[in-house]
Amino acid sequence: MKTIGVLTSGGDAPGMNAAIRAVVRTGCESGMRVMGIRRGFKGLIAGDMYEMNLRSVSDIIHRGGTMLYSARCQEFNTEEGVDKAVEVCREVGLDGMVVIGGDGSFRGAADLSKKGIPCVGIPGTIDNDISSCDYTIGYDTAMNTIMDMVDRIRDTTESHHRCSVVEVMGRNSGYLALNAGLAIGATCILVPEIKLDIEHYVIERMRRTQKTGKEHFIIIVAEGVEGIGNVDAFASYIEKCTGVESRATILGHVQRGGSPSVRDRVLASEMGNRAVHILINGIGNRIVVSQNDKISDLDIHEALRMKKSIDLDLYRIANEISI
Repeated sequence: MKTIGVLTSGGDAPGMNAAIRAVVRTGCESGMRVMGIRRGFKGLIAGDMYEMNLRSVSDIIHRGGTMLYSARCQEFNTEEGVDKAVEVCREVGLDGMVVIGGDGSFRGAADLSKKGIPCVGIPGTIDNDISSCDYTIGYDTAMNTIMDMVDRIRDTTESHHRCSVVEVMGRNSGYLALNAGLAIGATCILVPEIKLDIEHYVIERMRRTQKTGKEHFIIIVAEGVEGIGNVDAFASYIEKCTGVESRATILGHVQRGGSPSVRDRVLASEMGNRAVHILINGIGNRIVVSQNDKISDLDIHEALRMKKSIDLDLYRIANEISI
């Protein structure tokens, strides 16, 4: 394998640059030519790429986002789009590819591998929703960002005896909400995986806590939770039911940004290095994963079939100690 490509796809995550750096430097040190592909699979189809070297990735390990940019690509979801990408790979001489992203990105990597372009996926997503992986690149940083932001919100919440309803990311995944909610001592944590009676879990819980002398509250809501409407309406409903002045805050894309944490930088570096060594051995259709604090790799299809459930014991702990 003489030439490999690296791209980032889907939502950006802190630590992606550290992974790119590891891929490029491991590849160069192994005598490979490394091509950086801009804007994910969309850029691959368009042939938007350039050769990278050791200095191309200097001083990026601390930067959030992705220096190679990212984009959604509907065309790549079609057979014709995949064929175009394969044709570009053949023309440029790409012998293999490292794909950094989430589930959708890995399905694209599997399609390329099936057509003869060996691909290795690296899980980069703040949602931590890759079933085969305990920790994904960007997850730790996002949790710390949420914790820092909510700690700031808490100051004004406490000063005015309010209830703050804070929406965090995680359309189908409650990992960010659960862990960050536990870390900041949220009174209630709402996640998509657990269906709850809002009246009982939120309203009655707040009333019971008020009787113990508590006068301010923080409620964490994952954006994918059903049955509450938008968070502004939810905050209004809480105020109407409890008499506690309530305000909603949507943290939004601030959760994606910022300098990656130590954990994310180290994890990304390990995964990037592992991905290149898999390709050096001529192997494709793999995902690099972190399991039990060790880096390993799995078949893409096997990994995508795996299911990941919320930690119910952690949820119990959060409920028991945050009343």
